[in-house]
Amino acid sequence: MPGDQLKVFAGSSNKKLAAAICGELGIELGDCLITQFADGEIRVEIGEMVRNSDIYIVEPTSAPANDNLMELLIMIDAMKRASAKSICAVIPYFGYARQDRKVYSRSPITAKLVADLLMTAGATRVISMDLHAGQIQGFFNIPVDHIFAMPVMLADIRAHHNPEELVIVSPDAGGVERARAYSKRLSCSLAIIDKRRPEVNVCEVMHVIGEVKGKKAILVDDMVDTAGTIIKAAEALVKAGATEVYAYATHPVLSADAAHRLYTSPIREFVSTDTIPIGSKIDKCPSMRIVSVAPLLAKAIERIHTGESISNLFI
Repeated sequence: MPGDQLKVFAGSSNKKLAAAICGELGIELGDCLITQFADGEIRVEIGEMVRNSDIYIVEPTSAPANDNLMELLIMIDAMKRASAKSICAVIPYFGYARQDRKVYSRSPITAKLVADLLMTAGATRVISMDLHAGQIQGFFNIPVDHIFAMPVMLADIRAHHNPEELVIVSPDAGGVERARAYSKRLSCSLAIIDKRRPEVNVCEVMHVIGEVKGKKAILVDDMVDTAGTIIKAAEALVKAGATEVYAYATHPVLSADAAHRLYTSPIREFVSTDTIPIGSKIDKCPSMRIVSVAPLLAKAIERIHTGESISNLFI
């Protein structure tokens, strides 16, 4: 039936990733004009028919998080009012995810708030990658496909390192499950950094749990913001006898001077993905290398569109 097809549109935050996804799918990027009124309000104009089409909007809600989130909501609303058959928000980096529970009196749960906003706007499905907390999937009353960057990262680790020389390290207790999954697939040992966080964006490394002496240590994490955690973890690993330290993280948030601090840290190479546009930050950290998740996201979109299993991508 006319219009019954897959279409991918991009917000303004990461058009490069959206274009790469379209290249993998063999389709053209959707025509969408995003501008602002004089007072800063976002204006969206869809330049092609989307009636009865399956729409995928690629928009990571990274900095500026508020602008990108509002842009995504307006695009979803525009698609809904244009009679799209389905609207999937492809959010490679899910902003506001760190506030996923009440950790002190009168604190908000912003991850749930964002979920409510997306559903109210008209999203019928969400795809996201390496959520800060898996329980965020339960904040939605629509299907959520939680994609893992692990296949991309594992392929890169195997291409550049000998698993027999490695120890996979979790920078904190919350990332143990992730680190264990990496160590299991690489058949190498596991270590954990015992960390204390006295206040937001400030951490103190206490000690290393596990044997790292004489091994290449690879830190794995979901995101790096100020880089304080991962840098102090690297310093602790070197002190504990690791020969070299590498870091792999899905989301390169890299606020303020984090990129430069990574470059001057004991971390020999920092590998991340293109869920967030890195821009000029890579100039401040020449030891950074980017691997693309576009092929993985494209496969997920294609399988959703054709009704195939996504879990097979990670088995």
